[in-house]
Amino acid sequence: MGVKISIDVGGTFTDFVAYDSESGRFYLLKLDSTPEEPEKAVLRTCEYFLKDSGKKGEDIEVVLHVGTVGTNLFRGQLKLRLPKTALITTKGFRDVLVIGRQNRPELYNVFFEKPKPLVERRFRVEVDERVDAQGRVLKHVNEEEINLVFTRLKKEGVEAIAISFLNSYINPRNEQIVEKKAKEAGFQHVSAAYNVDREAREYERTSTTVVNAILKPVVVSYLNRLRFGLSSLGIRASVYILLSSGGLSDIDEVSSRPVAAVESGPAAGVVAAAALADTMQLGNVISFDMGGTTAKACAVVEGKPGMVTEFELGGKVHAGRMVKGSGYPIRVPCIDLAEVSAGGGSIIWVTEGGAVEVGPISAGASPGPACYGKGGKDPTVTDANLTLNRLPQNLLDGKFQINRTLARRALRRVADEAGVDVTELAILAIRLINL
Repeated sequence: MGVKISIDVGGTFTDFVAYDSESGRFYLLKLDSTPEEPEKAVLRTCEYFLKDSGKKGEDIEVVLHVGTVGTNLFRGQLKLRLPKTALITTKGFRDVLVIGRQNRPELYNVFFEKPKPLVERRFRVEVDERVDAQGRVLKHVNEEEINLVFTRLKKEGVEAIAISFLNSYINPRNEQIVEKKAKEAGFQHVSAAYNVDREAREYERTSTTVVNAILKPVVVSYLNRLRFGLSSLGIRASVYILLSSGGLSDIDEVSSRPVAAVESGPAAGVVAAAALADTMQLGNVISFDMGGTTAKACAVVEGKPGMVTEFELGGKVHAGRMVKGSGYPIRVPCIDLAEVSAGGGSIIWVTEGGAVEVGPISAGASPGPACYGKGGKDPTVTDANLTLNRLPQNLLDGKFQINRTLARRALRRVADEAGVDVTELAILAIRLINL
């Protein structure tokens, strides 16, 4: 009988829970996240636990990991950068990511701007190949042409490659050839659609593959550093990662297909809520999870959370069954979450027209809300709550102190832009996130 560890890596805080099955004791710990190197906060919590409990690395039986590393990357959390990615696609389909679908989050808003394409046009490369709807190869890939393409992309500093050809879900032969050539050219992070989303509809398949490609350099690097760090602490237990569907997978599988775990953290909250409801003999409940970057809700009906096979990533607001068009569609099994950019760290700002907005960018853990006193200058939802006395200045039994003066100072700058006083701005921000 050993110790089970569970770690939740959020955009603002990293939470640690350990259960010692021998003594029946729980250990709880919360630290600031380290978004640029998430493993640092994780390993720090493990170090504190081993030191305080007197346990050794070999006493750890299993490590469960959830987090929002992927979602925070796409939501533009401060200091996080999308890896430079190229898309290799069929001739004539270079702009499929831009054309997309007709979905619009605000049907009658003529000023609506579609989300920025994840791949710059100069890195969206057409290949003269074709597979028909029956899977017959009508035109084979020109390997010399492909070699020249990868030579150019290498010189341009591209870090990840996404490959999505028309009808490759029926016959992936051409994709497989290009995938092999990409690896031979020295690209470590290659995502081919036939391995990521083997279904019809080229826009959704391409979008899912591109998201997977962008996530790969970040997630693979993070998980490798995490695995090495745990080993250096003597923790050699199996590490399992919660998927967006609520299931479990290992590091190798998630490294290959990180898009499947992009909503890992929010899904974990729903799984926990469903388990708690079952313990309390409640069949129908609503779970709510407000983090530093987003707020999520889910309906648990007859003990089971709803599931979807397609949802949007990085949008201002989305729900699995109502794809709105403000984010990037991905097709993977996922717990049906309604998600909005209304976390504690969501930044309050003013548009060019003088309207007050909240999110989607978050202050994250570094610098965090202005009231944290870590150099943050932008006002956040947490600053608004503190200014309105909805939060005490001492949190976590006094171990974490927040500063109302700093919160008001940050709000005042934006309030002046909006032409309101500090209290009015704070009230406006809270009303906006509660709409």
